[in-house]
Amino acid sequence: MPYVPVLKAEFFKAIGHPIRIRVLELLSEDEQSVSDLLAAIDVGQAHLSQQLGVLRRAGLVHARREGSHVLYALTDARMAELLAVSRQMLVDMATATRDELLNA
Repeated sequence: MPYVPVLKAEFFKAIGHPIRIRVLELLSEDEQSVSDLLAAIDVGQAHLSQQLGVLRRAGLVHARREGSHVLYALTDARMAELLAVSRQMLVDMATATRDELLNA
């Protein structure tokens, strides 16, 4: 059985790309079509498809077809919580750094 830290590293590696993070943030709000994602993210369709494939293979998103559209959604709503916590941690870290610089 794989070692838990290795599994965690693989999980975070799947998340660890700016476009994939943005896709996950958008999907945290609601299910999105590929065209919706393309409109919200400044990236070409081939690159977006590649990143969606990484997320799909990692089990982080799933796709369903509705007519001529492919709609993506998070497989686990807790991803939204993880993204919110990481955002707050970054804000806290930036605030601490700013405070250190102001007090130096």
